[in-house]
Amino acid sequence: MSRVKPGLRLQILMLLGGLMLLAFVPLFFAVATYTRLTLQQVRESSARSLGRAVASHVGEARGRRSPADLAALLEAEIGTEGVEAVGVYDRAGKPVLRLGDPVAALALGDAVDVTRERVFDVSTTHGRAIAVTVPDPGGAVVAVVRTDDQSARAAPLVKLVGLYTAIVALALLVTAYFALTRLIVRPLDQLSRAAERVVGGARHLEVPARGARELAELAVNLRTMTDKLVAEEESLRKKVDEVELATVRLREAQDRLVRSERLASVGRLAAGLAHEIGNPIAALMGMQDLLLEGGLEPDEQRDFLQRMRKESERIHAILRDLLQFARPGKSPEGEEVSPGSVEAAVYDTVALVTPQKSMHDVELAVDVFPDLPTVSLSREQMVQVVLNLVLNAADACGPGGKIAVRARPHGGGVRLEIEDDGPGVAPEVRAKLFEPFVTTKDVGKGTGLGLAVCRGLVEAAGGSISLDETYADGARFVLDLPRGDAVRSSRRPS
Repeated sequence: MSRVKPGLRLQILMLLGGLMLLAFVPLFFAVATYTRLTLQQVRESSARSLGRAVASHVGEARGRRSPADLAALLEAEIGTEGVEAVGVYDRAGKPVLRLGDPVAALALGDAVDVTRERVFDVSTTHGRAIAVTVPDPGGAVVAVVRTDDQSARAAPLVKLVGLYTAIVALALLVTAYFALTRLIVRPLDQLSRAAERVVGGARHLEVPARGARELAELAVNLRTMTDKLVAEEESLRKKVDEVELATVRLREAQDRLVRSERLASVGRLAAGLAHEIGNPIAALMGMQDLLLEGGLEPDEQRDFLQRMRKESERIHAILRDLLQFARPGKSPEGEEVSPGSVEAAVYDTVALVTPQKSMHDVELAVDVFPDLPTVSLSREQMVQVVLNLVLNAADACGPGGKIAVRARPHGGGVRLEIEDDGPGVAPEVRAKLFEPFVTTKDVGKGTGLGLAVCRGLVEAAGGSISLDETYADGARFVLDLPRGDAVRSSRRPS
């Protein structure tokens, strides 16, 4: 649980109280000590004067009175103004008469110096006292005068000073409390409540009209800052609305563009399909008309029927490739493909193309890294992809050309590269090279579905196929295929 911090007013009062303690407490003790010392000095001075007066009076009376009268005079002097004891000494310094407090009388001693005046401290039954020796023609007189306990005399004055100090300190604290409340705390509370209203949704900061100059300037600055923040918020809100509107318009434009591109793709697909199927159908219809007219020899009829079957097979191949393009990730039976070996697929492809007439004058180089991992394409699909790319490369480079097939580990999977030294791919065709019915071959020599089917098969298996646009000596196709076991584990249902 967090502690509640004291407020500004309480902190200032605590600080002011601490400063008062630091200032008044030493002052109080200084005044008390000075008062006690001053009273003590005054009392000692008075005691000396009184002792001298008593000693002088006794010395004058000693010459005119008898010892009994002198003793009566001494008894009369003792107790007056704090006189504790009086001693009379002859010219040899020996005591003649000592009366008064026994302790004080004994403290006078059995011999004194009668040649000079002397003041010294003595102890009595009642406490501290001073003894004053005053020489006279007959010897000397010593008077003991009590100085009293100065703390008792100074106590009322010290209490009065302490009471005055406490009253002054309390008055200062009370005055500081009301001054802080009026000049600082109340304006700050008003500022805080005004800021809370702004946080709650108010659009203007109401500043207090009272308070110190600094607080008034702070309130004005806060109001200016609040007005500026509100203005910036309005501006930012307008910009956000503009951005949202622009985003909506951009999304609408993007949707229109996607629809247009989709329609264009459908149009290109329909145009390509009509072109590829239209010619065989036209040939079929023409030969059917000839057969219906009759008059043909049996050999001619058989030749027409074989041509019609060939054109039908051509239409069937186009539709089969189109269906494979639409469902590249499944086998014809709809079952999930099993991982295949790139090395086996490459050498199967080499065995298939080697007898081809178009490959007789083409140099085919194969460089396959040994012990490659299996990939997510099946062996049959791999053969289909590699065969399509190799045959395309042979058509591109022609007789005397060179084709290279390389396979190596890459990123946990396999990278397959097929390149030729033909004329390469024209820049205007590269962007749509993998779209259906896009081909650079002459009419009747290609359907334009081969690369589209290859891309569908590779991407459905989690791989990628692309044209290396940095290769300038012909065309190079790069396939990155993931491991077959990794794909199986990712497809396994949880």
